[in-house]
Amino acid sequence: MKTLSKFGMIAAIAGSLFLSSCASETYVADQPVEPVYARPVAPYANAYWVPGEWIYRGNRYVYRNGYYVRPRANRVYVQGSWVHTSRGYAWRKGHWR
Repeated sequence: MKTLSKFGMIAAIAGSLFLSSCASETYVADQPVEPVYARPVAPYANAYWVPGEWIYRGNRYVYRNGYYVRPRANRVYVQGSWVHTSRGYAWRKGHWR
């Protein structure tokens, strides 16, 4: 019985940490301005350009430049974007769908 209760406790803690990390968004009053940079030449044929993303680091958003990847079969890349809410702007990460 003790093993089952320990396992249940660990599962509950892990689940709550997972859900809290998914639900947390960081809001800012204004959208940062996207820096201008030149896209490099594709390193190989059919390379897909993943646009740059905003990452919240050190109490502020920092911009990570785009990069090339191999396209994923039967998938489409959905570019990240700023979403305006009543609390401010939040960045929604890009992802493959």
